Amino acid sequence: MDITSDTHSQHISRQFNQELEELKTHLMAMGGLVEQQVQEAVKSLLDNDSRLAEKIRDNDRQVNDLQIQIDDECTRILARRQPAASDLRLVVAVIRATSDLERIGDEASKIARNALSLSEGNSHVKGLVEVRHISEHVRKMLRDSLTAFARFDTELAMRVVHEDKLVDDEYGSAMRSLMTFMMEDSRSISSVLNVMWVLRALERVGDHANNLAEYVVYLVKGLDIRHTAPEELDENMLKKP
Repeated sequence: MDITSDTHSQHISRQFNQELEELKTHLMAMGGLVEQQVQEAVKSLLDNDSRLAEKIRDNDRQVNDLQIQIDDECTRILARRQPAASDLRLVVAVIRATSDLERIGDEASKIARNALSLSEGNSHVKGLVEVRHISEHVRKMLRDSLTAFARFDTELAMRVVHEDKLVDDEYGSAMRSLMTFMMEDSRSISSVLNVMWVLRALERVGDHANNLAEYVVYLVKGLDIRHTAPEELDENMLKKP
């Protein structure tokens, strides 16, 4: 059965419906937190702000606590409500999504650690234009995937899935450019490697945002598209009901 944003208001138990809504609300809060962490981690790098970088590096605990809290809520719902059909898919999708959000928080911490390393040098840092561009792209993917989850919007989710290939291409191009620069100027190797690790972390944020979008399709349509190329999917099948 396909589900819409109204599906979970049809329970006989008003309390069960409230529990499911709270689950979604807490997931959105976790998503907002990790999106902010990625934004601030990149800002700390671009602005050479070591204090902000230290804050992001040391603030991973809050994301981990939210994951534990949401997982506990999912466990209680599974044990007490024994949900079926779309409700079960919602709980499963939330469990999967919290894992990806926690890993995005980890990637933000990696960016912050590399920002701190770069702040210790005095030389001009190469690759910041690419960092800014790719960071804006993957943050939009993350924001759109969370919006798609909140709205049960498979069309928006599939747009995110298609965006992942573009991010991969941008990442590959940036890495090739930095490799060339590093070979031309050996003095830049240390700083360029830090920027490469930042770009790798951002590319992974895009991968996790793509995963979130795939969970939306699973949640709404009951289809597992994790190992299916986007061009192989039937667009009519994935349209909003």
